Amino acid sequence: MKRNILIALTLLFCTLSFSQNTNQKYAKDVQSIDAIIDAYYEVISGSSNDPWQFERDSYIHAENAIITRLDEDGNAFSHSLEAEYIPLVLAPKEDFYEKELKRSVSQFGNIAQVWSAFEIRTDPEIASGIRGLNSVQLHFEQGRWWIDSWTCEMETDKNDVVTDFLKKE
Repeated sequence: MKRNILIALTLLFCTLSFSQNTNQKYAKDVQSIDAIIDAYYEVISGSSNDPWQFERDSYIHAENAIITRLDEDGNAFSHSLEAEYIPLVLAPKEDFYEKELKRSVSQFGNIAQVWSAFEIRTDPEIASGIRGLNSVQLHFEQGRWWIDSWTCEMETDKNDVVTDFLKKE
């Protein structure tokens, strides 16, 4: 019995220590809507030599965050954040940069909606013309922002979603 209590206390202490270190490490990422969206783009972008930032990515997302992608026909495919990691772990990492082109934020109390146009690049300085639009939903709780979900639609020949968004003032 004493051993079980000791093990439970040790696990609790380790969890709290990890949580405090993670909180301190990424606290700046979640203090504002702009900071968390910037962190999101930093997490997914990088060279093939940069390690994946799974810990940071997990920290900025709510526990049950949902990712949805729309295909060319508008069909939605949703999955969890953990499912997002599976192809990343299985394939070798390549140079990938998602550069934000424009952001529009609406906030009401503790909820926010962010529209964010982006371009996918293999070199951060060279435009590719491969663009998409993210719709990101967030909430404020426990003194910080959380990403609850995001939906992505890529621009296609049939769909000028990014061009239309970039024109809006």
